[in-house]
Amino acid sequence: MTKERIIIVGGLSAGPSAAAKARRTNEECEILLFEKTANISYATCGIPYALSGRIKDRDKLMVVKADLLRKRFNIDVHLNEPVHKIDTKKKTIVTNKGEYEYTKLVFATGGTSVTPPIEGLAEYEKWSHCKTIENYDKIVADGVLEDKKNFTVVGAGLIGIEVAENLQRAGKNVTVVELAPYVLPIYDEKFATLAGKVLEDNGIDVRTGVSLQKIDAENNQLHLSDGSVLDTDYMLMGVGVKPNTELLLKEGAEHLKNGAIIVNEKMETSIPDVYAAGDCASITNRITGQSDFFPMGTHSNKCGRAAGANAAGGNEQFGGAYGTAIVKVFDYTLARTGMNPRRLEKEGIPYQSTLVIVGATPGFYGTPKDLIVEIYYHAETKVLLGAEVFGEKGVDKRIDVLSACIYAKLTIDDLPNLDLAYAPPFSPAKDAVIVAGYVAQNSSKGDFDEINSLELKQYLAETVDEFQLVDVRNPVELQKQGKIKGAINLPLDGMRDQLDQLDKAKETIVYCAKGLRGYLATMILLHNGFTNVSNLSGGFTAWNKIVGEVEMPVEELV
Repeated sequence: MTKERIIIVGGLSAGPSAAAKARRTNEECEILLFEKTANISYATCGIPYALSGRIKDRDKLMVVKADLLRKRFNIDVHLNEPVHKIDTKKKTIVTNKGEYEYTKLVFATGGTSVTPPIEGLAEYEKWSHCKTIENYDKIVADGVLEDKKNFTVVGAGLIGIEVAENLQRAGKNVTVVELAPYVLPIYDEKFATLAGKVLEDNGIDVRTGVSLQKIDAENNQLHLSDGSVLDTDYMLMGVGVKPNTELLLKEGAEHLKNGAIIVNEKMETSIPDVYAAGDCASITNRITGQSDFFPMGTHSNKCGRAAGANAAGGNEQFGGAYGTAIVKVFDYTLARTGMNPRRLEKEGIPYQSTLVIVGATPGFYGTPKDLIVEIYYHAETKVLLGAEVFGEKGVDKRIDVLSACIYAKLTIDDLPNLDLAYAPPFSPAKDAVIVAGYVAQNSSKGDFDEINSLELKQYLAETVDEFQLVDVRNPVELQKQGKIKGAINLPLDGMRDQLDQLDKAKETIVYCAKGLRGYLATMILLHNGFTNVSNLSGGFTAWNKIVGEVEMPVEELV
């Protein structure tokens, strides 16, 4: 080896990004890229949409072809050449075709689809993962998209939900099986419940809190842990990803519990001259400062870029991430960024939350659609820590704004001061992000307390006789939509004249349609001697969408 040689192991996203950036950084070094399959740099996230025909041409999934790397970037690409061994002391790799020395090594082997131990799976041929182009080719070769009707999707994460929707759009009968108590378990239960109801409303059979226990291959039946049996023509599995890191773990690389290789901001591993990037590597969590695992294509490309630059003598850094994600669920979108309550509680971070329902556009413009936005912020510093957004329009815009706020370490007091674009086709004069800031400010100042729908549901089950629940909507709204069981109706506009119907000594929870009138009602009560008052965040709309337990009109309203 007469000059510096960079070897890159893995050719999906981080690997090609590393190779191209390494060449742009250093024209003189030798760069070799090894990929165990016949394909590099394809769009794994597009595979679910190819199942429905939204992406009609397989070739559209192929982002960069090997010849482009060879000709444009002078990369020596080795396809169908898996690496069997890495010796970091000798600085060599061993493939099925020989041994190669390296000066610097970029480890970008990605992740492997998890296959849980299921009785009968080994004898069952009518199934596939849905992660790689080889998986897609198997599905197509099996002919199931043309002549099979009943599909089961095991795993209701991001990929599982996308697969389920696209199969349904292709005219299939789809059942989703998820071990967690709700779909999309990386989201807070409220938002995951909203997504689950959209799936059911669109004909998906959602089974949560159960697992696949046994497969009867002869009869095409799947036996679930609750005793139910699914007749299935084909099964698609998406229960998680395991970092593909055995080669470096044998060399003593520091790693997370799940096997992901720990790297610093330059993508350097604990082994000299070895970098790691992509789904095989950790990423610094910008909120906690600790190594974390965020297997997303966006990070794979950014981390690969940094690893390639530094392996070639550059000085690039990637500062980390914090879990931003988005998923399409039929006509709705669900997105998140940062930490939600489950993670915040696990980390022991004191937090408060605010949930608002705001139109994505003004009420006077066309047919406005609601956005449900919840922000999570530090209880003492008020710094934004996370957010989740659900709706039919404008979700991506709001989550990206909130993600940028987290990056900048803005507080809830900064949100109302953001100069966001306004015109009726795009936003109300008070954007949902602005409103979330206003409401959070009011709540954090102690003007009023909030309670969410799941908390109220539990409250009703446990302490129904110890508080009073007040519905401040107009009677006609109750007649059309119903109310929460046990609620007293005191319309907001006449509330001051009817306060004698309430007990000031009792805890009082109020709600309206979406939250604004409930807030106004809490202020009226607090100014009139009530001391323990809470507003239901998102009001009856959130309750109806998340809990769905509604009492229809009673006689006195007729």
